[in-house]
Amino acid sequence: MITREGVWRVLGDYDARSLTIGTLGSHSALDIADGAKDEGFRTVVVCQQGRELPYKIYRRVVDETIVLDRFAQITGDGVQDQLRDRSTIFVPHRAFSTYVPYDEIENKFLIPMFGNRHILRSEERTAEKNQYYLLEKAGIRQPKKFGSPSEIDRLVIVKVQEARRKIERAFFTATSKTDFNKKAKERISKGLISKEDLKRAVIEEFVVGTYFNFNYFYSPLSGDVEFMGIDRRLQTNLHDFVSLPAKQQLEADIVLQNIEIGHMGATVRESMLEQVFEIGIKFAHATKREYPPGIIGPFALQGAITKDQEIVIFDVSPRVPGSPVIGTTSPYTRYTYGIPMSVGRRIAREVREAAEAERLREIVT
Repeated sequence: MITREGVWRVLGDYDARSLTIGTLGSHSALDIADGAKDEGFRTVVVCQQGRELPYKIYRRVVDETIVLDRFAQITGDGVQDQLRDRSTIFVPHRAFSTYVPYDEIENKFLIPMFGNRHILRSEERTAEKNQYYLLEKAGIRQPKKFGSPSEIDRLVIVKVQEARRKIERAFFTATSKTDFNKKAKERISKGLISKEDLKRAVIEEFVVGTYFNFNYFYSPLSGDVEFMGIDRRLQTNLHDFVSLPAKQQLEADIVLQNIEIGHMGATVRESMLEQVFEIGIKFAHATKREYPPGIIGPFALQGAITKDQEIVIFDVSPRVPGSPVIGTTSPYTRYTYGIPMSVGRRIAREVREAAEAERLREIVT
């Protein structure tokens, strides 16, 4: 297993005055690169052949691309040598932990990583100390879970991966065991999900409320949990299908999938901010106990606010959440910094301040 001491030895060979911010060419790479340029860093993006075009087009923010046949090859010795030669601080996101096995991230990828590489695994619902475990330890309200379809006694959402694209979700709702079996069979027959993935699916209460992704940043340098702002997700093929007249919805023979495809900014009423800060602080403290040294940098709590003005959290992003609209739509970063602040720039600012204060060890694992 890669230890912090091993990462620190690599860091000791870096030129702290000439660091590069690097990431994988997917998910939130442009946000990360743009923020790095705002804070004066060079950038490198590791791409997969056939998916590198955006990173070659946006040359203002991406200084260099490394193009591989497959994303997973990033852990190869040659690629790691290139990253270390550039004094790269690597920023992980969801695509990185999807395309690169956790064992290789934890045991082979010897590049100083901004954040806690070991907490990435908690996003998997099958992990021992998964996101639900962390929410429970933090004392944050989450939806009721059901052990099997036979227990369903209300509207539930079934969280299952797509069969072909493991990064995507083929979630569906159900109201009973019969409804569950009917919808599951339909999706299996169309190849949207597999029987194996369905066995590992999470069945949880469908929370009726207004949906929000609450984005945060924990700074080891200051010890503060910062609220970065809110985004809401655009999902295909659900979003805008619901804008059709009810008659057309009923007539359409369409299987809904809830695949996240975009983002839009939002705000929350000011009287809710107390709760918003409280759950972010609780979660950060819980990660210190369960995944030392705890969360480092950005994370998000995805949930809903009910009619009783209670926040219920049903998903956690223990890394860059992938919400590029934060930098242009959030008033909350302006309240903190006096300027709009993207997640990418906030990461880069933490790296810059750590380098200047000779505290880089505190922000990498």
